[in-house]
Amino acid sequence: MSNKLNQEETLEELQNKIRWDEAGLVPAIVQDITTKDVLMMAYMNKESLKLSIESGETWFWSRSRNELWHKGATSSNTQRIGSLSYDCDGDTLLLQVQPQGPACHTGEQTCFFNDVPLEKNEDLTSTSYQDGGRFAVLAELEQIISAREKERPEGAYTTYLFEKGVDKILKKVGEEASETIIAAKNKDNAELRLEISDLIYHLLVLLEERKLPLDEIMAELSLRSERPRRD
Repeated sequence: MSNKLNQEETLEELQNKIRWDEAGLVPAIVQDITTKDVLMMAYMNKESLKLSIESGETWFWSRSRNELWHKGATSSNTQRIGSLSYDCDGDTLLLQVQPQGPACHTGEQTCFFNDVPLEKNEDLTSTSYQDGGRFAVLAELEQIISAREKERPEGAYTTYLFEKGVDKILKKVGEEASETIIAAKNKDNAELRLEISDLIYHLLVLLEERKLPLDEIMAELSLRSERPRRD
């Protein structure tokens, strides 16, 4: 996010459009710009809104400590702001961010991890991977692979790959890519589904080995979708 507003609107004009409560605060919902997961809800005042815009990272007002706080200042789990908007009534902000780590102080990726058991609507939950968003399974797999890299549990295939090193991982990526091509050429979608799944898994292992977050790949894809098409 730019460290200043578009010249068409000043900070004061933006602040005047927000319906601040009696304490001078407004709820701010924070959403992952890539996965679309809702990460947290906090409060902003005029100063924290100003600091967020100027720094490009989220700042909030702590009601319990009665002070400004820069998200991630102590934990390093900062949030880079990609977009900022307010609702039709001007009484709620929405920030789409690229998180640099877990949003919750418990270590969870999102503060909203306490699921309430409800009777499932089959029309909305036809596939389990949609429960946490369309690509939630990728985020979960990335976390599992990251844990394997740190803990190296004995007998795990992922441990084996990390211990063999990047050359072995690259070899497996190449093999799975070749098998994906063969399955596609054979017009065998059942086999293609399996091979692409294997390829994605090994690519995630490679990203972890190189310490390149999946979020950066998703952000790059998002940037490309915004660029003018040449065709």
